[in-house]
Amino acid sequence: MNQLEQLKRCTTVVADTGNFKQLAQFAPRDATTNPSLILKAVQQAEYAPLLAEVVAAHPGLPLPQVIDRVLVRFGLEILKVVPGRVSTEVDARLSFDRAATVQRARDIMALYAAAGVGRERVLIKVAATWEGIQAAAELEREGIHCNLTLLFAFCQAVACGDAGVQLISPFVGRIYDWAKKQAGNSWDEAAMAGVNDPGVRSVAQIFQYYKHFGIHTEVMGASFRNVGQILALAGCDLLTISPELLAQLQSREEPVAVQLSAQAARQQPQTRVRYDEAAFRYALNADAMATEKLAEGIRAFAADAEKLDALVLAQRA
Repeated sequence: MNQLEQLKRCTTVVADTGNFKQLAQFAPRDATTNPSLILKAVQQAEYAPLLAEVVAAHPGLPLPQVIDRVLVRFGLEILKVVPGRVSTEVDARLSFDRAATVQRARDIMALYAAAGVGRERVLIKVAATWEGIQAAAELEREGIHCNLTLLFAFCQAVACGDAGVQLISPFVGRIYDWAKKQAGNSWDEAAMAGVNDPGVRSVAQIFQYYKHFGIHTEVMGASFRNVGQILALAGCDLLTISPELLAQLQSREEPVAVQLSAQAARQQPQTRVRYDEAAFRYALNADAMATEKLAEGIRAFAADAEKLDALVLAQRA
Protein backbone atom coordinates (compact mmCIF):
# COMPACT_ATOMS: atom_id res chain seq x y z
CA MET A 1 0.00 0.00 0.00
CA ASN A 2 1.08 3.57 -0.54
CA GLN A 3 1.57 5.83 2.47
CA LEU A 4 -1.82 7.49 2.10
CA GLU A 5 -3.55 4.13 2.26
CA GLN A 6 -1.47 3.14 5.26
CA LEU A 7 -2.18 6.41 7.04
CA LYS A 8 -5.92 5.93 6.59
CA ARG A 9 -5.67 2.73 8.65
CA CYS A 10 -4.84 4.67 11.81
CA THR A 11 -5.99 8.25 11.15
CA THR A 12 -8.95 9.88 9.46
CA VAL A 13 -7.60 11.73 6.42
CA VAL A 14 -9.15 15.10 5.62
CA ALA A 15 -8.52 17.19 2.50
CA ASP A 16 -7.59 20.82 3.13
CA THR A 17 -8.83 22.55 -0.01
CA GLY A 18 -11.62 24.49 -1.67
CA ASN A 19 -10.83 22.75 -4.95
CA PHE A 20 -13.56 20.12 -4.81
CA LYS A 21 -12.71 18.79 -8.27
CA GLN A 22 -9.42 17.45 -6.87
CA LEU A 23 -10.96 15.52 -4.00
CA ALA A 24 -12.10 12.24 -5.53
CA GLN A 25 -8.60 11.02 -6.37
CA PHE A 26 -7.61 11.04 -2.69
CA ALA A 27 -10.88 9.70 -1.22
CA PRO A 28 -10.71 11.67 2.04
CA ARG A 29 -13.49 11.24 4.60
CA ASP A 30 -13.85 14.97 5.37
CA ALA A 31 -12.72 18.28 3.91
CA THR A 32 -11.84 21.65 5.39
CA THR A 33 -11.98 25.10 3.85
CA ASN A 34 -11.01 28.60 4.95
CA PRO A 35 -11.29 32.08 3.41
CA SER A 36 -7.87 31.81 1.79
CA LEU A 37 -8.68 28.49 0.13
CA ILE A 38 -12.05 29.71 -1.15
CA LEU A 39 -10.47 32.91 -2.46
CA LYS A 40 -7.83 30.86 -4.26
CA ALA A 41 -10.49 28.62 -5.79
CA VAL A 42 -12.82 31.34 -7.07
CA GLN A 43 -9.93 33.03 -8.86
CA GLN A 44 -9.44 29.91 -10.99
CA ALA A 45 -11.23 29.78 -14.33
CA GLU A 46 -13.00 26.51 -13.52
CA TYR A 47 -14.61 27.93 -10.36
CA ALA A 48 -15.24 31.53 -11.40
CA PRO A 49 -18.67 30.67 -12.90
CA LEU A 50 -19.78 29.30 -9.53
CA LEU A 51 -19.06 32.65 -7.88
CA ALA A 52 -20.84 34.51 -10.65
CA GLU A 53 -23.86 32.23 -10.39
CA VAL A 54 -24.25 32.72 -6.63
CA VAL A 55 -23.82 36.50 -6.85
CA ALA A 56 -26.31 36.80 -9.73
CA ALA A 57 -28.89 34.75 -7.85
CA HIS A 58 -28.92 37.13 -4.87
CA PRO A 59 -28.75 40.72 -6.18
CA GLY A 60 -30.44 42.37 -3.21
CA LEU A 61 -28.81 40.56 -0.32
CA PRO A 62 -26.33 42.27 2.03
CA LEU A 63 -22.74 41.42 1.22
CA PRO A 64 -22.10 39.16 4.27
CA GLN A 65 -25.09 37.00 3.35
CA VAL A 66 -23.86 36.63 -0.21
CA ILE A 67 -20.42 35.60 1.06
CA ASP A 68 -21.99 32.95 3.28
CA ARG A 69 -23.85 31.59 0.29
CA VAL A 70 -20.60 31.37 -1.67
CA LEU A 71 -18.94 29.47 1.19
CA VAL A 72 -21.89 27.14 1.58
CA ARG A 73 -22.07 26.51 -2.16
CA PHE A 74 -18.48 25.28 -2.07
CA GLY A 75 -19.35 23.21 0.98
CA LEU A 76 -22.29 21.61 -0.80
CA GLU A 77 -20.12 20.70 -3.77
CA ILE A 78 -17.51 19.20 -1.44
CA LEU A 79 -20.18 17.14 0.34
CA LYS A 80 -21.08 15.54 -2.98
CA VAL A 81 -17.57 14.06 -3.01
CA VAL A 82 -16.70 13.31 0.62
CA PRO A 83 -18.80 10.93 2.74
CA GLY A 84 -18.18 12.82 5.98
CA ARG A 85 -18.06 16.44 7.05
CA VAL A 86 -17.08 19.79 5.62
CA SER A 87 -15.73 22.67 7.70
CA THR A 88 -16.98 26.15 6.78
CA GLU A 89 -15.42 29.17 8.46
CA VAL A 90 -17.05 32.16 10.11
CA ASP A 91 -15.64 35.51 8.96
CA ALA A 92 -12.32 36.05 10.76
CA ARG A 93 -13.23 39.69 11.30
CA LEU A 94 -15.67 38.44 13.96
CA SER A 95 -12.98 36.62 15.92
CA PHE A 96 -13.41 38.84 18.98
CA ASP A 97 -17.22 39.14 18.85
CA ARG A 98 -18.92 36.22 20.54
CA ALA A 99 -22.50 37.18 19.74
CA ALA A 100 -21.81 37.96 16.08
CA THR A 101 -19.90 34.70 15.67
CA VAL A 102 -22.81 32.73 17.10
CA GLN A 103 -25.29 34.44 14.80
CA ARG A 104 -23.13 33.99 11.70
CA ALA A 105 -22.67 30.31 12.52
CA ARG A 106 -26.43 29.88 12.87
CA ASP A 107 -26.93 31.61 9.51
CA ILE A 108 -24.42 29.31 7.80
CA MET A 109 -25.98 26.23 9.33
CA ALA A 110 -29.44 27.40 8.25
CA LEU A 111 -28.21 27.61 4.66
CA TYR A 112 -26.96 24.03 4.83
CA ALA A 113 -30.24 22.91 6.39
CA ALA A 114 -32.20 24.62 3.60
CA ALA A 115 -30.14 22.60 1.12
CA GLY A 116 -31.04 19.38 2.93
CA VAL A 117 -27.72 18.85 4.71
CA GLY A 118 -27.87 17.57 8.29
CA ARG A 119 -25.90 19.17 11.11
CA GLU A 120 -23.80 16.05 11.51
CA ARG A 121 -22.12 16.81 8.17
CA VAL A 122 -21.01 20.37 8.91
CA LEU A 123 -18.40 21.84 11.24
CA ILE A 124 -18.39 25.59 11.80
CA LYS A 125 -14.80 26.88 11.91
CA VAL A 126 -14.07 29.57 14.47
CA ALA A 127 -10.77 31.11 15.52
CA ALA A 128 -9.64 29.88 18.96
CA THR A 129 -9.75 33.26 20.67
CA TRP A 130 -11.41 33.39 24.09
CA GLU A 131 -14.52 34.86 22.43
CA GLY A 132 -14.44 32.23 19.69
CA ILE A 133 -14.20 29.40 22.21
CA GLN A 134 -17.14 30.76 24.22
CA ALA A 135 -19.16 31.16 21.03
CA ALA A 136 -18.36 27.56 20.12
CA ALA A 137 -19.48 26.37 23.58
CA GLU A 138 -22.84 28.07 23.02
CA LEU A 139 -23.17 26.62 19.53
CA GLU A 140 -22.32 23.11 20.71
CA ARG A 141 -25.13 23.35 23.28
CA GLU A 142 -27.46 24.10 20.34
CA GLY A 143 -26.22 21.06 18.44
CA ILE A 144 -24.06 23.04 16.01
CA HIS A 145 -20.65 21.39 15.99
CA CYS A 146 -17.49 23.46 15.73
CA ASN A 147 -13.91 23.22 14.50
CA LEU A 148 -11.67 25.60 16.45
CA THR A 149 -8.91 26.82 14.18
CA LEU A 150 -5.77 28.95 14.46
CA LEU A 151 -4.81 26.92 17.52
CA PHE A 152 -1.19 27.21 18.60
CA ALA A 153 -1.09 27.11 22.40
CA PHE A 154 -1.82 24.41 24.94
CA CYS A 155 -4.10 26.80 26.83
CA GLN A 156 -6.28 27.15 23.70
CA ALA A 157 -6.62 23.38 23.48
CA VAL A 158 -7.47 23.03 27.18
CA ALA A 159 -10.15 25.74 26.94
CA CYS A 160 -11.62 24.11 23.82
CA GLY A 161 -11.80 20.74 25.53
CA ASP A 162 -13.50 22.24 28.57
CA ALA A 163 -15.94 24.07 26.28
CA GLY A 164 -16.97 20.75 24.75
CA VAL A 165 -16.16 21.66 21.17
CA GLN A 166 -16.29 18.89 18.60
CA LEU A 167 -12.87 19.35 17.03
CA ILE A 168 -9.71 21.45 17.16
CA SER A 169 -7.16 22.15 14.43
CA PRO A 170 -3.69 22.75 15.92
CA PHE A 171 -1.43 24.28 13.27
CA VAL A 172 1.74 22.23 12.90
CA GLY A 173 3.41 24.10 10.06
CA ARG A 174 2.99 27.58 11.42
CA ILE A 175 4.53 26.56 14.76
CA TYR A 176 7.41 25.05 12.81
CA ASP A 177 7.77 28.27 10.77
CA TRP A 178 7.99 30.40 13.91
CA ALA A 179 10.54 28.16 15.64
CA LYS A 180 12.72 27.99 12.54
CA LYS A 181 12.66 31.76 12.10
CA GLN A 182 13.53 32.32 15.77
CA ALA A 183 16.44 29.90 15.61
CA GLY A 184 17.91 31.52 12.52
CA ASN A 185 21.29 30.09 11.54
CA SER A 186 21.30 27.74 14.52
CA TRP A 187 18.30 25.76 13.20
CA ASP A 188 19.14 22.09 12.64
CA GLU A 189 16.56 20.74 10.20
CA ALA A 190 17.48 17.09 10.68
CA ALA A 191 17.47 17.31 14.48
CA MET A 192 14.10 19.09 14.51
CA ALA A 193 12.34 16.79 12.05
CA GLY A 194 9.72 14.11 12.64
CA VAL A 195 8.65 13.66 16.26
CA ASN A 196 11.09 16.42 17.28
CA ASP A 197 9.36 19.00 15.10
CA PRO A 198 7.98 21.71 17.44
CA GLY A 199 4.59 21.68 15.68
CA VAL A 200 4.40 17.90 15.93
CA ARG A 201 5.30 18.03 19.61
CA SER A 202 2.52 20.54 20.24
CA VAL A 203 -0.13 18.31 18.66
CA ALA A 204 1.20 15.24 20.45
CA GLN A 205 0.97 17.03 23.81
CA ILE A 206 -2.64 17.99 23.17
CA PHE A 207 -3.56 14.51 21.92
CA GLN A 208 -2.05 12.85 24.99
CA TYR A 209 -3.77 15.28 27.37
CA TYR A 210 -7.18 14.78 25.79
CA LYS A 211 -6.93 11.00 25.68
CA HIS A 212 -5.61 10.74 29.23
CA PHE A 213 -8.58 12.64 30.64
CA GLY A 214 -11.19 11.22 28.28
CA ILE A 215 -11.92 14.57 26.62
CA HIS A 216 -14.10 13.85 23.60
CA THR A 217 -12.88 16.77 21.46
CA GLU A 218 -11.25 15.44 18.29
CA VAL A 219 -7.68 16.48 17.47
CA MET A 220 -7.01 17.27 13.81
CA GLY A 221 -3.44 18.26 12.98
CA ALA A 222 -3.36 20.96 10.29
CA SER A 223 -1.08 23.29 8.33
CA PHE A 224 1.61 20.85 7.25
CA ARG A 225 4.82 21.85 5.51
CA ASN A 226 6.08 18.38 4.60
CA VAL A 227 5.19 14.69 4.63
CA GLY A 228 7.49 14.05 7.58
CA GLN A 229 5.27 16.15 9.85
CA ILE A 230 2.23 14.17 8.75
CA LEU A 231 3.79 10.77 9.30
CA ALA A 232 5.07 11.84 12.72
CA LEU A 233 1.42 12.26 13.76
CA ALA A 234 0.13 8.95 12.41
CA GLY A 235 -2.50 7.78 14.88
CA CYS A 236 -3.87 11.27 15.56
CA ASP A 237 -7.68 11.42 15.36
CA LEU A 238 -7.61 13.32 12.07
CA LEU A 239 -5.09 15.09 9.85
CA THR A 240 -6.14 17.70 7.30
CA ILE A 241 -3.73 17.71 4.38
CA SER A 242 -3.31 19.80 1.23
CA PRO A 243 -3.78 18.11 -2.16
CA GLU A 244 -0.06 18.56 -2.88
CA LEU A 245 0.97 16.58 0.20
CA LEU A 246 -1.79 14.02 -0.32
CA ALA A 247 -0.30 13.38 -3.76
CA GLN A 248 3.15 12.90 -2.23
CA LEU A 249 1.78 10.38 0.27
CA GLN A 250 0.03 8.58 -2.56
CA SER A 251 3.29 8.28 -4.50
CA ARG A 252 5.36 6.76 -1.68
CA GLU A 253 5.31 3.22 -0.32
CA GLU A 254 7.66 3.31 2.69
CA PRO A 255 6.10 1.83 5.88
CA VAL A 256 4.01 4.13 8.07
CA ALA A 257 4.37 3.55 11.82
CA VAL A 258 1.71 4.60 14.32
CA GLN A 259 3.14 7.38 16.50
CA LEU A 260 0.16 8.38 18.67
CA SER A 261 -1.96 5.99 20.70
CA ALA A 262 -4.92 6.80 22.94
CA GLN A 263 -4.20 3.70 25.02
CA ALA A 264 -0.61 4.78 25.64
CA ALA A 265 -1.74 8.32 26.45
CA ARG A 266 -4.11 7.08 29.15
CA GLN A 267 -1.16 5.47 30.94
CA GLN A 268 1.04 8.56 30.98
CA PRO A 269 0.93 10.90 33.99
CA GLN A 270 -0.90 14.18 33.35
CA THR A 271 -2.01 17.15 35.42
CA ARG A 272 -5.49 18.52 34.76
CA VAL A 273 -5.50 22.23 33.96
CA ARG A 274 -8.36 24.76 34.01
CA TYR A 275 -8.52 28.28 32.62
CA ASP A 276 -10.96 31.06 33.36
CA GLU A 277 -10.82 34.08 31.06
CA ALA A 278 -8.08 35.90 32.97
CA ALA A 279 -5.88 32.80 33.25
CA PHE A 280 -6.43 31.98 29.57
CA ARG A 281 -5.44 35.45 28.42
CA TYR A 282 -2.37 35.43 30.65
CA ALA A 283 -1.25 31.99 29.44
CA LEU A 284 -1.73 32.96 25.81
CA ASN A 285 0.14 36.21 26.35
CA ALA A 286 3.00 34.27 27.95
CA ASP A 287 3.35 32.19 24.77
CA ALA A 288 5.03 34.53 22.29
CA MET A 289 4.70 32.10 19.40
CA ALA A 290 0.99 31.51 19.92
CA THR A 291 0.24 35.20 20.46
CA GLU A 292 2.06 36.17 17.27
CA LYS A 293 0.72 33.38 15.08
CA LEU A 294 -2.88 33.75 16.25
CA ALA A 295 -2.86 37.48 15.49
CA GLU A 296 -1.10 36.91 12.18
CA GLY A 297 -3.56 34.20 11.19
CA ILE A 298 -6.60 36.32 11.95
CA ARG A 299 -5.14 39.22 9.99
CA ALA A 300 -4.40 36.99 6.99
CA PHE A 301 -7.85 35.39 6.94
CA ALA A 302 -9.48 38.81 7.38
CA ALA A 303 -7.47 40.21 4.48
CA ASP A 304 -8.57 37.34 2.24
CA ALA A 305 -12.16 37.82 3.37
CA GLU A 306 -11.90 41.44 2.24
CA LYS A 307 -10.54 40.30 -1.12
CA LEU A 308 -13.47 37.89 -1.48
CA ASP A 309 -15.82 40.77 -0.65
CA ALA A 310 -14.20 42.80 -3.41
CA LEU A 311 -14.67 40.01 -5.96
CA VAL A 312 -18.37 39.80 -5.09
CA LEU A 313 -18.78 43.57 -5.37
CA ALA A 314 -17.00 43.50 -8.73
CA GLN A 315 -19.47 40.87 -9.95
CA ARG A 316 -22.33 43.12 -8.90
CA ALA A 317 -20.95 46.19 -10.64
